[in-house]
This record gives sequence, structure tokens and C-alpha cells, in this order.
Amino acid sequence: MTGFDGLLPRPVRVTPAGGTSAGGSSVCARDVSLPPSGFRLTIDGSGVRIEAADAAGEFYGHQALRQLRGPSAFRAVELPGDPLPCGVVEDWPRFGWRGCLLDVARHFMPKYAVLRFLDLMAAHRLNVLHLHLTDDQGWRIEVPEFPRLTTVGAWRHGSWTGRQPDGTPDHDGRPHGGYYPVDDLREIVAYAAARHITVMPEVDVPGHSQAAIAAYPWLGATGRQLAVMTSWGINDNALAMTDEVLDFYRRVLTHVTEIFPSEVICVGGDEVPTTDASHDWFISGLVEHLESLGRRGYVWDEALSPALPDRTIVAAWHPHVDTGDHDVVACPEEHLYLDHRQSDHPDEPIPVGYLRTLADVYAYEPPPSALGAQAQVWTEHLDSPRRVDYAAFPRLAAFAEVVWSAGERSYEEFERRLVSYHLPRLDALGVEYRPLAGPHPWQTRPGVPGRPRELTSGPW
Repeated sequence: MTGFDGLLPRPVRVTPAGGTSAGGSSVCARDVSLPPSGFRLTIDGSGVRIEAADAAGEFYGHQALRQLRGPSAFRAVELPGDPLPCGVVEDWPRFGWRGCLLDVARHFMPKYAVLRFLDLMAAHRLNVLHLHLTDDQGWRIEVPEFPRLTTVGAWRHGSWTGRQPDGTPDHDGRPHGGYYPVDDLREIVAYAAARHITVMPEVDVPGHSQAAIAAYPWLGATGRQLAVMTSWGINDNALAMTDEVLDFYRRVLTHVTEIFPSEVICVGGDEVPTTDASHDWFISGLVEHLESLGRRGYVWDEALSPALPDRTIVAAWHPHVDTGDHDVVACPEEHLYLDHRQSDHPDEPIPVGYLRTLADVYAYEPPPSALGAQAQVWTEHLDSPRRVDYAAFPRLAAFAEVVWSAGERSYEEFERRLVSYHLPRLDALGVEYRPLAGPHPWQTRPGVPGRPRELTSGPW
């Protein structure tokens, strides 16, 4: 039987009553005295009662009940479950923004894989999917007014395998691409909403834009015809920051807001090789356009400037960045980039970035003044849903507890719950996570180069 000590994230308060219940039907009611997204789950001999602050709280109450029914409740067809422990669980989230970025630009993920990732987010009570839709290596959102963005910009001739030194021209020669038609995106948004997840789209400008420039060369600063990029890293080919290009992207963003009801829309602003007043003008112009449509802008911290509207949310991924009076979502590379390597062992597949173990992610402490925090799943080196599973889990489970559960945390206690109760749930869901002892043989990538980095900065 799964006891209350097997719940993940760890709840605010549990009052065991002893004994077990067959469960039976659930009764749901509203209790506005609970914090937003909060719930009270009561299990006794008469059945199950969920009292919730709102619809999200009711959903999370059912997720807790699902965990108590045992791993069988996580299969595609629910098999007979465990008896339920009697008692009361009271729970609510620590932060309102519990996000995860999924990069579908570097390696396209088909719609079914995005829907599955939303299911996994919901099982961990994460509530914002930051969908990174455009980059140098691909444009993934259909824009009927500008069809070449997908007929040209969604496809590249090949991909770097691993992380060679910058400037290496070689790629694997295997064409790669894909994009989401408008109706697929509407389906993704609706599927997420049913699980109380907001999909926040990102159209990244003025850097990371070579796929768009390949489609419409006049968008680029040089005006030259370029191919969709086949390598990784910071790219010198940025947009021409002119009135004409700004108007192009205003029209793109108007289309984006017609698909995505999210209050917040991301326009990037990161890793532009040369930033100047034009960069500030360009980003601020797009954010102001979003505000005219009743939305809020969201930018990476390089886009901070006095010209940025006050309501803009900043994704802080650099250490010690001063975000001024802007609302902040903590996205620190040193702690929450889940594409980074998980050990120093030679079998670790494509070892890039900082060493970030499961314990490291669990030890991360978001700034209490932030709206919340967000893990990042960049996919330069994650070319399939199986590779995403390996990089994201179980570290995303640790992150979920960090942003949901308040109070002191013990990694040893978390690992015990994870191994005894939560990894069997992931097994039932078919998640090909990284075993705590290291990768399975089929999860290694022998001979594929990586680029490890050492963590030299202090805590973020």
C-alpha cells in the first residue's frame, strides 16, 4: 500500500487516521478558505472527499489520490489499485509559477510527445509549459500569412552530433524538421488547460533567428541568403532591427496571441552577439505591441533595459542579475538546465554543461520574491522523446517538489520516497528516466563528443 509518506511533492500537512478504505466514489466541494490551488483530501470508511479552493485545487487533489492508489493508477488502463490509507491531506503550492521549458526548435517533438510531456507535468503539479518554438535551427509554428517560415524555416539539412568546437562545419547529413499546424497548437493548448497548465509560447528575437532569415532573407542584418542552421551555439546572424522587421514580428505575434490564450508571451532577447540601443528598441516595441493586445511580455534577462515596460516578466538565467522592479521567474543555468550532464562518469551520454545531479536540483532554493521558478529542457542533444525522458527525469520530480513544497527539505528522505514510491509510478507511465546508479547501456552515446563546463560562480 502507498502510505501518505509516499506522496510527491511532499504535502503541507498530513493527519493519518489509521486503517484503510476501499475508496469508492469521490465527493468534491469548494472551500474558499484554502489558499489558491489548495485542496483537502479526506479518506475514511465512507469514501473520499476532496475540498478545494478552485478547479486547480480539485485537480491536484485527484493527483494526490491517484498516487495513493499505487503505480497501477498511472497506467494507460487503470489496473486494480491498493487500498487507501485513512486520514486527511491538506496541501497547496509554494509558488504560483511552476514551469518547465521544452525546446521543440532544436529538435522537433511530434504532437503526441508534447501531449505526453504535458501529462508528465500534470502528474508533478507543474503549471506552465514554456514552449520554445523558434530558433536558428528551426521554426515550428504555422503562420499562414508567412508560409515560408514553415516551408523553408522548419527544415534543416542536418545536425551536429554532440558538441564539437565552435566553427566545425560538419553535420550528420540527416535532414530534420517539422512544425505544428495551427489546429495542432490549439489542441495542445486545450489539452494543457484541462490539466491546469498554461502554455506560454516563445518566438525568440532578435538573435536565434536564422531559421526565419532562411525563409525571408530581408529579415537578416546582412540581407544574405542563409540556410537553416545545422550547428549549435551563439550565432552572429541576427535580425535587422528596422521598422519593417519590427512590423513583421508584430504581425507574427498577433497571430500567436490568436492561438495561445496565455496572458504571458515570450519574445526572447537572449544571446545577441552585439547589443545596443536598437536591441532595446526592438524588444520593447514587441512587448508594447503585446500589451496593446492585453498580454504581458516575458524576456530573458539580457533584454533588461530602461525601455522595457514595467509589467514585463524577466526570466533570470544568469547569476546575480539585477532585475530591478520587474517580476521575475528564476531560471538559473547553474541549477535548472536539465540538458546539463548528470555525472562525471564516462558513460554519461553527450556530457555538456555543468554537473547537476538529482541532489543538486533538489538543493536549489528559489528567491522567495520570485513569481516562481522554471526548469529548462533544451534539446540540442536530446533528439527524441526517449532522450528527453533521460535528461528530465527524475530531476524534474525533484524540481517539482522544490517549487511546490515549503519548509525544510531532506534529500535523503526525498530519495527514499522517490525510489520506493515515485520511480514505480514513472515505470508505469513508461518514462525512460536515468537510473540513480547511472545510465542503462542503451542510454549511453559512446563516441559522441560533449563539452563539459565547470561551475565557477557562486550560488545564484
